[in-house]
Amino acid sequence: MSIVKTEFWTVDKNVDNLRNYPQITQSTQMLIRNEVVAFPTETVYGLGANAKSDEAVKKVFMAKGRPGDNPLIVHIASRTQLDELVEDVPGQAERLIEAFWPGPLTLIFNKKQGKLSDLVTAGLETVAIRMPDHPVALCLIQESGLPIAAPSANTSGRPSPTTAQHVKDDLSGKIAAIVDGGATGIGVESTVLDCTENTPVILRPGGVTREEIEAVIGEVRVDAALKNKAAAPKSPGMKYTHYAPKAPFILVDGNLSFMQELIDEKKLQGLKVGVFIAKEHENEIKADYILAPGTSSDLYTVATGLYDTLRKFDELEADFIFGEVFPVTGIGEAIMNRLLKAAGHEVVKQM
Repeated sequence: MSIVKTEFWTVDKNVDNLRNYPQITQSTQMLIRNEVVAFPTETVYGLGANAKSDEAVKKVFMAKGRPGDNPLIVHIASRTQLDELVEDVPGQAERLIEAFWPGPLTLIFNKKQGKLSDLVTAGLETVAIRMPDHPVALCLIQESGLPIAAPSANTSGRPSPTTAQHVKDDLSGKIAAIVDGGATGIGVESTVLDCTENTPVILRPGGVTREEIEAVIGEVRVDAALKNKAAAPKSPGMKYTHYAPKAPFILVDGNLSFMQELIDEKKLQGLKVGVFIAKEHENEIKADYILAPGTSSDLYTVATGLYDTLRKFDELEADFIFGEVFPVTGIGEAIMNRLLKAAGHEVVKQM
């Protein structure tokens, strides 16, 4: 694709009248003109485009290098927008909207025909929709008057962006503008829940935990492909490798002595070895690069720093990376989903 000039604008998300920022006005006009604009949400930075326009949506797929059968999440700012796009809102979805919107929960509905670009939904009869909980994102959606298709603003397969600099590193010269509203908060993407079945199905764990969802609507199922690599995913986009650093990355299911043995083997081969580990353990391991995004006692700190840490291994030019396995409870389910994807589901288990 041809190189374009990428505007880079900084805004203060805490001001009362974001719409008065000239950068917000210019970004809004770009979206209306079917250009692509990256902006912050509470989860990761999104790559936004007019969800009604084939022209705009094609630019998203081209900029990311994203496969065309990987549907996009549509971002809205009001209940009116939701009703314009979907056939119906089931009772369970209503309760979840009341509990978690705006916020990091994406719900899948049966779509109304002719309301969105078919490229957004990758030919499916359903559409994934969420209402972000970030003032910059909401302002851009409101001011444009458009539903905004917005996958993560990174090159497809790479760790998702939690700062504007991450977006710039991946997409400068490929998109019209980047709006820097500071670092994101949650650090992992939204939970994706299919509400078109009697028992809703989690297709991607994320910022709202399964336990939180079940506290509102009762039992939900988990897509078999999240636990079994060989299972066919319910959503076509879930089959792709995501979040991967440049160096080979393998998870280690064992004690620290076992991990150290694996590190030492790689170092004997002359490789620079990185370790992704909890802060509680960072002084108990010896490697070339030891990066600890957070603590096992507070897994939200790990989620917040997860993608930034994976990107730092690229900056350090690590040759090989080992990762610690974290508890699969609460937000830990989303953390391990991302780490398994980054590792291509490669896990070395201690015998």
